[in-house]
Amino acid sequence: MKVIRLAVVMIVILGLGYPLAMTGISQLVFPHQANGSMVYNDQKQAVGSELIGQSFESPQYFHGRISSIKYDGAASGTPNYAPSNEEMIKRTKEEADKWLAQNPGKSVGDVPLDLITNSGSGLDPHISPESARFQIPTVAKTTGLSNQQLEDLVKKHVEGRVLGVFGESRVNVFKLNLDLHKLIQTKA
Repeated sequence: MKVIRLAVVMIVILGLGYPLAMTGISQLVFPHQANGSMVYNDQKQAVGSELIGQSFESPQYFHGRISSIKYDGAASGTPNYAPSNEEMIKRTKEEADKWLAQNPGKSVGDVPLDLITNSGSGLDPHISPESARFQIPTVAKTTGLSNQQLEDLVKKHVEGRVLGVFGESRVNVFKLNLDLHKLIQTKA
């Protein structure tokens, strides 16, 4: 009987009390993050999460890393291929060829590595600032915006290292493209 009472008490404390307490604290202290880091348009409609990349196919937008899972959050993960894997080599070469076709005069060594490889989760919304700058001439040509306008936009979206130490500088492609879309709309 004592064991059953202990089990019930633990279920209530750890199964209900703790999750409810953590949810309440997170809603008070970090409400934006606790609710999925959602991004809203001017009409206050959720258009995505700043934590999950999205596929941008049009050449007038910046493109993120490739995703084996098509940015499907339910299928997070990616094949863990070795650099010598034939499928990985083929896919990487195909991606590099796509970027070179869009950027005449560039060589394979000019294409930033994060544009032709995917992240571990397949959901990463970030690219390096160099990858964003690499795309500026194509985006400028298709949107009619100047290289300087786009450079300023990229600079605005560069996020530094976490706590000034961890990781690398990065650009959130989703948020960058939302601001780019606004620029295109005001130009039209």
